[in-house]
Amino acid sequence: MLRQSMIILFCLAALVSQAQVLPAQTGGQFPSQTPAQNPTVQNHAPEPAIKKLKIAELETYINGCDHPLIVNFWATFCVPCVKEIPYFQNTVDKYREKGVELLLVSLDLPDYYPARIAAFAKKNNYKAGLAWLNETDADYFCPRIDKRWSGGIPASLFINNTTHYRQFFDRQLTEGQVEPAIKAMLMQGP
Repeated sequence: MLRQSMIILFCLAALVSQAQVLPAQTGGQFPSQTPAQNPTVQNHAPEPAIKKLKIAELETYINGCDHPLIVNFWATFCVPCVKEIPYFQNTVDKYREKGVELLLVSLDLPDYYPARIAAFAKKNNYKAGLAWLNETDADYFCPRIDKRWSGGIPASLFINNTTHYRQFFDRQLTEGQVEPAIKAMLMQGP
């Protein structure tokens, strides 16, 4: 129940913050408008693809992954999330030759999928894999990722099935914490 309450609070905060912020961030226009509706909206590059996932599908991917994987749970309205994602992207780029993958899993409201999430990801230059978790009951999906997860975001799961490594962070990571976490995930042996 506590997890569900936290998600509801995050969703309410998103509604309030987006209602106040989006027009200013988009030159007075909402991202759902197309160039045909408003010629001032730019449409130079395609929107990033965002896969819709249920928790069972995400679990299957995590459990079957044969390379080091970081799953970062975030939302467009979460300031700490938005702050840490560039740290993850930049550091993962340094370890790409070691097979490290970053998957950004959005916990945004259903109305945000896919257009608002894609527009936000494009605007912020997110290059990692993107997914939207199609779940609303945090009491159901959080413990399936980690039993200690309170539902707060950002949250990140570092997993390396080859070495049986699994580390969950129920908080924002700083720039200086991301690389040591990746190095720990890459160490040999369980």
